[in-house]
Order: sequence, then structure tokens, then C-alpha cells
Amino acid sequence: MKSMQKVTPATTTPSNEDWQARKVAAVARGQGNAAAVYIDRGSNAELWDVEGNRYIDFGSGIAVCNTGHTHPKVVAAVKAQLDKFSHTCVMVTPYDTSVRLAEELNALVPGTTPKKTIFVTTGAEAVENSVKIARAHTGRRGVIAFNGGFHGRTLLAMGLTGKITPYKNLFGPFPGDVFHAPYPIDCHGISVDDSLRALRTLFKVDIAPTDVAAIIIEPVQGEGGFYPAPDAFMQALREICDEHGIVFIADEIQTGFGRTGRFFASEYSGIEPDLVTTAKGIAGGFPLSAVVGKADIMDAPLPGGLGGTYAGSPIACAAALAVLEVMREEGLVSRALAIGARFKSRLDELKAAHPTLIAEVRADRGAMIGLELFTDGDADQPNADLTKALVAKACQRGLILLSCGIYGNVIRFLPALTISDKIIDEGLDIFCSCFEELAKAR
Repeated sequence: MKSMQKVTPATTTPSNEDWQARKVAAVARGQGNAAAVYIDRGSNAELWDVEGNRYIDFGSGIAVCNTGHTHPKVVAAVKAQLDKFSHTCVMVTPYDTSVRLAEELNALVPGTTPKKTIFVTTGAEAVENSVKIARAHTGRRGVIAFNGGFHGRTLLAMGLTGKITPYKNLFGPFPGDVFHAPYPIDCHGISVDDSLRALRTLFKVDIAPTDVAAIIIEPVQGEGGFYPAPDAFMQALREICDEHGIVFIADEIQTGFGRTGRFFASEYSGIEPDLVTTAKGIAGGFPLSAVVGKADIMDAPLPGGLGGTYAGSPIACAAALAVLEVMREEGLVSRALAIGARFKSRLDELKAAHPTLIAEVRADRGAMIGLELFTDGDADQPNADLTKALVAKACQRGLILLSCGIYGNVIRFLPALTISDKIIDEGLDIFCSCFEELAKAR
């Protein structure tokens, strides 16, 4: 009798299409994905998907991997921490990495006033805790944010966010005592004086300044369209906060950790915020966020009033200390300026060739670069269709791009600060080629 031979069925590696079908079936539609590309590995500013396709990454996980994907020093720090322990809860049995990291951040945040830090996990948590701290310090209720600002996806953070779709749509009602003022944007006809006048009107119509706990602002708007806050506006806000005892919160979650050519973007205006929120680039891809601020304000909440189970993860703290070491050794803050200049040169050439499609190139804040698109040379006609088509076509050509803006008409470039000039040029070649093709088709 012949023995039966076991036959092993042929197996194939699931494709991007296979994984996307499984994702749609398994994951709620609200957590969408910009591209149906499933990443297998990454190195510095390059990614490879499950099919072996290579991509240049001009998004860096939305400004998270400032030190690039899998930087050897960050990887080594994380592996070393994993060999020790992964979690004890910083509020139960703490560890030295969290203290050392807090000391580093206290020294880095702008201003000479003594600082203190708390750690949480996400950018939205940092924002919500900054408001809690401001309210505890002032005993006041109101918070003022700005049109177009993005501060996170939790309920209070959504209330602060000045953009409806997709972040706030269907999710109300939102917390009360949150007010919005116009953000100054020259190319949309909103001057610094316009914004300050609206703020003064807010104080007369909606809430007295003596009832405002905090004003929160992104020194460069992220989701809102990569608009830098004019230095004069930041300085005027600082004066208003000083006059009325209001806590000035700089939301540096996307702008921090060297992204803009300063360690924190508020350094451009020369002001000292009372509180700074930071996340994204802080830990090279590991979940970590912080609120850093003036010690007397930070100490307003009572013991136990701030924290979280995963706050200040030992793995993320180890990664963050390695990120700071890499940034110093490789000069990444100044490198951000060189990156911005290289992008600006190419994008200015593209704008000169297509003045009716490109409204503005914003590249004076390091490696946080925006390209605003419009129709027929009219700034009042945002070109969201071209923006969407560019992101899709670039992905097909092996370039990861992101869009933003309250009208969905801004291409944002957020390359790793470790990216080489060669990879920048290759990525810009792809982008410009895609732009030319789409421009001809219109």
C-alpha cells in the first residue's frame, strides 16, 4: 500500500489590494487611509510595501519620523529598554529616563523662566491637559482658539479645532466655553489687525478677558494649511495674555522638534509661551507627548490630577532621548532650513511656470512646506480637485504626499530631517512631473 504524500498548497503573499479588502471588512470606515499601500519596511526617507514597491516618503507619518524611519540609534535605544522592562506606569514606580527627558525638555522650551514637564501619550492628550492646567492655574473657564487650527480628535480638542470636515462632522455637541477668532492669512485677505480686532470684539461680545483661562495657537497651522503665524501676531497675543492674566499655549505638536528650522517654531517670534504642547517628532515614531511650561503654572493641579496609564512610556522615553541625541549629532535643526530652501527653489520654479494654478509656496519655516493651489489665478477658488489628484498620482509613481487646508487645496511636504539631497531631488522630480501632466490635462 502506497503511503499518502502530503501536498502543501501553494501560498502567495497578500497584495496591497488583498490587505485593503480585509481592512475595509475589519476596520470601521471612519478610520480611513489616504493610500491603499501596506508598508513592510522603512529606512530613513524610503518605504517599501508588501509587494516590494519603493516609495519616497514626503509625509514622515505626519511629521512624526523627523529622524527618519528606523534610525539605528533610536532602534538600539528601544531594544535596550525592552530588555529591561516595557511598562511599570510612571505614576506608580517611575524610571530615570522620564526624569532625564523632562530635564532635557525643560531646557529646550523657549524662555528663561523655570520649567516643568508632564508626559502623556498623544497630541490630543497634551492639548487637553494644557487646558486643564491653565484652568487650574487661573480659576477661569474660557479658551480661545483660531479658525483653521487643529488640536486633536478627542472631544475638547475637537472643540478647539477650527475645521469641521472631517474632524468635527457628526460628533457634536462640543464642550462649551470655547471660542474662535480669525487666524491672520495674507493670501486670503486676513491681516494681523483684522485678527486682533476680531479678538477684541470677542472680548466685548462673547467672553470677558478676565474669564479666559487660555489662548491656544499653532505657531504654524498644520491641518489648516501650513500658514505661519506672523511674528507681530504672536507678540501681540503675548501682550494680551500678559495684560489680562491669560495663559498662552503654543501648540507645537507638528512644529516641534526641529521641524521648522528652530527647535520650537515659537522661537521665531521671540516670545516665551506659558505652556507648550509637543508630540509627533518627539520619540521617532513611538507614542509620547508632553506639556512643558512655566513651573508655577504647571504645578497648579493637585497631585494625581494629571497623568494616564501609558503616560511617559519607558520605551517612548528611551526613544525620545535617542532622538535628541541624533538631532544634536546630525545638526537636524539647521538641516531643516536647508531642506526648506531646496524645496523652495524647485517649487518657486513650478509656480513661475503655472501662476494660475499655484497661489503660494510657503517654505520659510524649514521642512514644513506648503503649496497652495487655486483655479484661474483666483485665490477665492481653492483647487481641491487638483490637490487630490496630485496626491493620488504621486503615490502611483512612488511618492507619498499629504494634503491639508480648510478647503483641501494645500499640498504639504514633511520630509524626514535626515533625508538626503539626492532623495529630495528624486521626489521633487516625481512631484513636478505629476504636476505637469495634470496641469496639461486641465
